Amino acid sequence: MAVQPDSGGKDDVKTQFATREGVYRLMTLSEYSRPNRVGYTSGAGSSHVRVSLVSLPPGPGSGAPGSDGHGSDDRICFNHGKELYVYVYRGVKKAADLSKPVDKKMYKGTNPTCHDFNTVTMTSESVSLVIGFSTGQIQLIDPIKKELSKLYNEERLIDKTRVTCIKWVPGSSNLFISAHASGQLYVYNEELTCGTTAPHYQLFKQGEGYSIHTCRTKSTRNPLYRWVIGAEGSCINEFAFSPCGTNLAVVSQDGFLRVFHYDTMELIGRARSYFGGFLCVCWSPDGKYVVVGGEDDLVTVWSFSEMRVVARGQGHRSWVSVVAFDPYVVSFTDPESEEGVEDDRQKSESVQCYRLGSVSQDTQLCLWDLTEDVLKPPVRARASAHLSPNSQTFSPNGVPGMKVPAKGTKTNKIGHKHAELSGQATATGESSGAKATTKSKTNNVATLNISVGKAKEESSGSLGVNSLTQRLAGFSFGDRRSDHRRNFSLSSSKPTESKSASSSVALRGKAGATSEGDPVRLMGTPSCPRFDECPVLEPLVCKKIAHERLTALLFRSEYLVTACADGCVNTWARPARAANGEPRPHRRIERIDLVD
Repeated sequence: MAVQPDSGGKDDVKTQFATREGVYRLMTLSEYSRPNRVGYTSGAGSSHVRVSLVSLPPGPGSGAPGSDGHGSDDRICFNHGKELYVYVYRGVKKAADLSKPVDKKMYKGTNPTCHDFNTVTMTSESVSLVIGFSTGQIQLIDPIKKELSKLYNEERLIDKTRVTCIKWVPGSSNLFISAHASGQLYVYNEELTCGTTAPHYQLFKQGEGYSIHTCRTKSTRNPLYRWVIGAEGSCINEFAFSPCGTNLAVVSQDGFLRVFHYDTMELIGRARSYFGGFLCVCWSPDGKYVVVGGEDDLVTVWSFSEMRVVARGQGHRSWVSVVAFDPYVVSFTDPESEEGVEDDRQKSESVQCYRLGSVSQDTQLCLWDLTEDVLKPPVRARASAHLSPNSQTFSPNGVPGMKVPAKGTKTNKIGHKHAELSGQATATGESSGAKATTKSKTNNVATLNISVGKAKEESSGSLGVNSLTQRLAGFSFGDRRSDHRRNFSLSSSKPTESKSASSSVALRGKAGATSEGDPVRLMGTPSCPRFDECPVLEPLVCKKIAHERLTALLFRSEYLVTACADGCVNTWARPARAANGEPRPHRRIERIDLVD
């Protein structure tokens, strides 16, 4: 099929689109889809097609038998209805061979809903794939060797609701996390079994809008931990680990983004949707920003360091289903600044930029450029919008009397501060005043970890927490040197303070009694600024690229992958895909330092 120019009507499906770095083109021969597929219908079961990609280490023969060795070390997995497929993925280098799947599975009575490859244990001849299902079960397989097949929550004793997101814990060879429509996260060890009876849980830790439980058993079994997050019955739609693996961002149907420190299980920040639930979440490649999308049709950018929403993107006409950063387009230089200008002038014209992509149920792909002038407005303007340097009054929407801590004041008592501020700024480190504690944060981290360890020892007798369970789950409550480099702004964990916090915060079932259940009270705060209180972005590109709602978006160095609800998985070649390896015009890749 010939590629048509991008000049049709607004509602025509595009096969190419242009950006400043060149033209992206749909590779029609690289379409992966359900073989002999029919048109999408609403009764096809699970219409949310997920895509997982993994690049295996090269082995003898470089890939599958009979392959040409080009791109054959990649594997792609996608689900559609009751079916799940794994193929050798050749990207833009060779046409897809849909007649020879690496693995093909069809299920009865349930639909695969999400999946993830284990990149820690993979080899050229083996890879572990964990799969979640619409009825709550979880399966672990090896689609290459086909010798591995384990089932978890087989009798649905742990959770009967749909698995909405499942991922391996970064750096772990055997731990994975599943999120469910019930509003709960479960930590599994793939080497352990599930019990033959329904698990009994005991409270291990709690904070504002969440609680964490462990199984009360004599021997360690799955699940190792249960995280209860958000309002009762509020579906967890997606979660994502930061690039360094330290922090966990969770978005729920109650409209909240919550960011946790994974090892210490502490809530360190949050944001609220303009309305409706958040459906998707991702981290910037350097871990400085979290981007979410949802039922408000917006793309929301939240700053990890400032603990506030710094920008919103408006361009979609329906719910945003996936957001993803493009790590291969990090910054760009104004081409006009490259000719006949001095070095200093050229440096000033070099704009730090993040490229972000989003797809929606409106069948449109949007690309966004997040630049420094948007993410970091002038200090004076930012201070006047939120907090005067010499003032102790926070008034984002003109309401005086909202107190924030003075310089040097601790902001890590979740319950106490939340009660004092009535759900406004400092309960989650949202105000810019939280930045005043930067000098003492390093010491606070060491104290935080040591104190949690003491709390664990003092309470282990009454709770009966199995120390083996904690080790298996990957949680560390000691003095972790790597954690000293992370900035925290709340969640004191001394035993006395934890007790105070526990008495002053609500558990998930009582979330309606706190500010979390009242979005009006958060409107105008850093976690949910009004539209005139933060920059509103327009997309660099906004094109209709499918007939059905889009459900997947992945970026690779030479291409990007999209998928829609009819089971069609498409590959888009990046600009200047020449064999000579010349750089794409006006595009400059810069080194990214991960936040660690």
